[in-house]
Amino acid sequence: MNDIADPAPGTDPAADPGYQLLAVTVETDHDVLTLRRQAKVAADLAGLDLRDQVRMAAALSELGRDLLRPTPMTAVFLLSPDEPSTLAVQLQWPDDRVPSQESLAAVTRLLPQTEYGPAAGADQDPDADHGGRITVGLPVPPDPAEPQARSERIRRSLLAAGPVSPVDDLRSQTRDLLAALAESHTQRTELERLNQELQDTNLGVIALYTEMTANLRETNRGLEARYNDEHQFALTLQRTFLPEHLPDWPDGELAVRYLAATDQSEIGGDFYEALHTPAGLLLAVGDVAGHSLQAAVVMGQLRHALRAYATEGHPPVTLLELLDRLLVRHHPTWIATLCIVLVDPDGRGIHVANAGHLPPLLMPPHGDPFYVREHGPLLGVTAPHPRSTFTAVEPGTRLLMITDGLIEVRGTDLFDQLTDLSRTAHAGPTDCDALCDALIDTYAAEQTDDIIVLAARLGHTAD
Repeated sequence: MNDIADPAPGTDPAADPGYQLLAVTVETDHDVLTLRRQAKVAADLAGLDLRDQVRMAAALSELGRDLLRPTPMTAVFLLSPDEPSTLAVQLQWPDDRVPSQESLAAVTRLLPQTEYGPAAGADQDPDADHGGRITVGLPVPPDPAEPQARSERIRRSLLAAGPVSPVDDLRSQTRDLLAALAESHTQRTELERLNQELQDTNLGVIALYTEMTANLRETNRGLEARYNDEHQFALTLQRTFLPEHLPDWPDGELAVRYLAATDQSEIGGDFYEALHTPAGLLLAVGDVAGHSLQAAVVMGQLRHALRAYATEGHPPVTLLELLDRLLVRHHPTWIATLCIVLVDPDGRGIHVANAGHLPPLLMPPHGDPFYVREHGPLLGVTAPHPRSTFTAVEPGTRLLMITDGLIEVRGTDLFDQLTDLSRTAHAGPTDCDALCDALIDTYAAEQTDDIIVLAARLGHTAD
């Protein structure tokens, strides 16, 4: 192993004299022994403890033996002058040799900061054969001495740590192994003590956990009872805002189902209405956005206002305009959807006015089902509402109105859900009560929101 006076070409850090400590050639097994000895000396003088000294020496010994070829390679000892400082050894070679995966893995376990890659200069001339380089290093503790003085002290010691005989190297490795075993024994004793403390702590934690579990179980029973009481109260209160019964209608058939979401104690804003007016039978389904007592209060006010305005004989679009102004004036931060269907007294036509709600479904007795999709803006946004849509119907036509809780599923397309509902309802029972039950059984298995299903048969099918 020979000293190299000048920095190796293409070595970026080694180009700085304050950074490079020593550059040596490695081409024999004896050179690898000397490299190992020098690495331990440099690590000791840099302030690293015995364990880190052995780690660096073992890593370079492993790499040296793995990469040893007839063609020499260069080992450069480096010490960064700035704090925090790092002691590193960089191995470089000019040919296509590469470290084995086993050797590289072993060294990386010893020194996780190991870096392996092409030698410097490959980025300027990718086609040339620049060999490779691998760098191992460890951060070193601060030193009160000037960086240049520390570097010079380590450089002199490295020069003095010249070649050694294989016997001396074996003795050195044996001493390192004994020291490592002694340290391991000390650590094992400390780990046994800590393990006993951990076991004692675990026993205390288990006792505390048992006590807390019992207390939590008792608390949960109280909370569950309270939740059930609050939920039942919410459902009872919500139902007081809805119609007590449907009106008699000799010219047709009516049925409705209302299901409150079972997994929440707050009240929803879904509502429906069915009443006779001077202009005909009025059917309505709506939804105030949100789940809270305030949402239910707004819903109740809208529904009662709808009944009052409807008994005055207003057409559907006028009802929406009146309710829109009421909502904006008294609850300016709230919005709602509402679909109104007015059935002509003779039952042969309907007028639909829709404020952003799901469209009503018509199912003729002798044709395909279809939605009346024309609609206007939501209530509460003060936008103009279009005129009502008139649709002629034949006797026996079924009408279906719902809230989105029946079919809306997170992650699915609402249009696809409406299409599926149309097919299912059209193929379902002609009896309105049976139709409502069938739709609830089909779609409400995993209910997460309030549901309203309002079904009507307009007149009777002609014989």
